[in-house]
Amino acid sequence: MSHPSQSSLDLVAILRADYARFPRDQTYSIYDPQVYFRDPLNEFRGLDRYRVMIASLERWLQDIHLELHDIQQVGSHIRSEWTLRGSLSFLPWRPRLCIPGWTEMRLNPAGLIESHIDYWRCSRWQVLLQALGVA
Repeated sequence: MSHPSQSSLDLVAILRADYARFPRDQTYSIYDPQVYFRDPLNEFRGLDRYRVMIASLERWLQDIHLELHDIQQVGSHIRSEWTLRGSLSFLPWRPRLCIPGWTEMRLNPAGLIESHIDYWRCSRWQVLLQALGVA
């Protein structure tokens, strides 16, 4: 579907489509094999670990919806604004989580994503309060 020589416009279009069907059928070919990933809960390097992390989301969350608000590329940097929603599947009361945030991605010279860093506009504590049904 994609390859390292793809244009910037294609990469943004691919990411837009990936957000729309997240976490299913992600386009992993746009990532460097040694991609660096960080969010408030994880930090690691490697595409295999990235795939496992994305796949594991459906074990913890049901009815996942990742709403993309904006995505822009400037040079070798891509920034997206989003809100992640879902229900915690392992708690009997299935609390709904709402995590607004943004992602900053950096491209390598081949045009692959070499760095993917997620930031939340809420603290881990606020997410825990949502899980407990008090936020």
